[in-house]
Amino acid sequence: MKNSKAILDDINKLAKVVSENRLVSYEDLPEYDLFLSQVIDYLNNRFEDEKYTNNIVQNYIKNEVISKPEDGKKRGYTKLHLVQLVLLSYMRPVLTTEEIKKVFALAFNEMNDRSDDIISWEKAYKIFDQIQDQSFDNFLNIQSLDEHKIEEFVNGNELKEDDEERILIFLVVMSLIAQASAIKTLAKKIIDEYIERK
Repeated sequence: MKNSKAILDDINKLAKVVSENRLVSYEDLPEYDLFLSQVIDYLNNRFEDEKYTNNIVQNYIKNEVISKPEDGKKRGYTKLHLVQLVLLSYMRPVLTTEEIKKVFALAFNEMNDRSDDIISWEKAYKIFDQIQDQSFDNFLNIQSLDEHKIEEFVNGNELKEDDEERILIFLVVMSLIAQASAIKTLAKKIIDEYIERK
C-alpha cells in the first residue's frame, strides 16, 4: 500500500489531468448555425457522462430553460444555444431543471427576450470559464471562491444598483457550480483509478 503522501501526489496528478479538460473557450465555440442533431453530437462528445437527446433539448426549450431556435431556419441553433447548453450541462448534475431556470433568470430575466438581459451570455460564459479555471487550479483548496474577482466583475460592468445583487448571486451560484463540477469530476477519476482497480 502506498503511503499517504504518495496517494495525495497521485490525486494531485489526477486533478492536473482533469484540469486539462477545461471548458471550450467562447472564441472556440462554432460560429456557424447548427442543426439540432449537431448540437446533440457536440454535447454528447463534450460531456461523456451526459446523454442528450432531441427530446431533452426540446424540453429545455419548451420549459424556457434555454432560448427557442431561430424560427424557420433548419440550422436554427446558434452559438447562444451552445453557450446556454454548455452552462446548463455543468449545472445539470447539481441543480434541478427548475433551479437552473431560476439561476438563469437572475442574469437573463425572460429566456426568449435578449433585451432584458442584465449581462450577455458571452460575458456569463467567459466568467464561468474563469471561475472554472480557478476551481481546477485550486482543486484541493476549499477557499477557491475569489470574492474579490466577483466584486470586481460586478463593479466593472456598470450595473444598475438593483441588478448588482442579482448578478452577484448569479456569479456566486455559478462559482459553486464550477467547484461542484470540478470536485465531481475528480471524485469520479479517483473512483475509476483506485476503486475500480480492486
